[in-house]
Amino acid sequence: MFIEFLPYFFVFIFGLCIGSFLNCVIYRLEQKKSLKGRSFCPHCKHKLFWQDLFPVFSFLLLGGRCRYCKKSISWQYPIVELFTGILFILVFSLACPMSTLYQYISVLYLFYISSALIVIFVYDLKHYIIPDKVLFPAIITALIYNFILLLPGAEPAQHMFYTFLAAIIASGFFLIIFLISKGKWMGFGDVKLAVLMGLLLGLPNVLAALFLAFFFGAIIGIILMVFKKKSLKSEIPFGPFLIFGTFMAMLYGNQMVQWYMHLFLI
Repeated sequence: MFIEFLPYFFVFIFGLCIGSFLNCVIYRLEQKKSLKGRSFCPHCKHKLFWQDLFPVFSFLLLGGRCRYCKKSISWQYPIVELFTGILFILVFSLACPMSTLYQYISVLYLFYISSALIVIFVYDLKHYIIPDKVLFPAIITALIYNFILLLPGAEPAQHMFYTFLAAIIASGFFLIIFLISKGKWMGFGDVKLAVLMGLLLGLPNVLAALFLAFFFGAIIGIILMVFKKKSLKSEIPFGPFLIFGTFMAMLYGNQMVQWYMHLFLI
């Protein structure tokens, strides 16, 4: 029994480590710093050593404070690390048991895209900006993946048609909103993010992602207005809702589409 869960344990630990790196990426993007060099405390700039860098565990052992200056460490760090570990397990479970080279490459591809989306999620939530330095490489990677590695059992032309059609529909929809509102309702970053969503999810899963994004975006918006945290004129980043919908559709899109078909068409 333990042997069966051992791969998931290692994937979880790997995800925690990647999550720690993603926190570094987010911080250095904010500060416009290079990714080169050792990690350091954002407050006192003291270089961190190996005992300070265990994902989640170092945060807990240090009581959420820097070992050197005793200032509080943001909860963003353990949350991102823990979420990345859990997400990697869910992604890994989609391909298990793995037996082909295609499945291994697909998992690595989804690990990378998921990591990019996590960085975009946090960055957009904090700064209302979707960083092109993260988004464009993810789009290029998705394009290469879709051109080279086609879905098993699918006709190449059919696969490419539905993938690019999904990207066109998703990005075209947001582009229309962007143009009509002159950027007041939707930022152009969301248009570019929708391209990645389409390339990642294809049809009809991208439609499920868009529905979830608008549904939960509306609910959160209403809650914020009820508690007077936001008003109708307040700006709310939509990228995090798109990414939440993307993750849900990536993991459970087929089930959601089947449920919808069964509920409304049968």
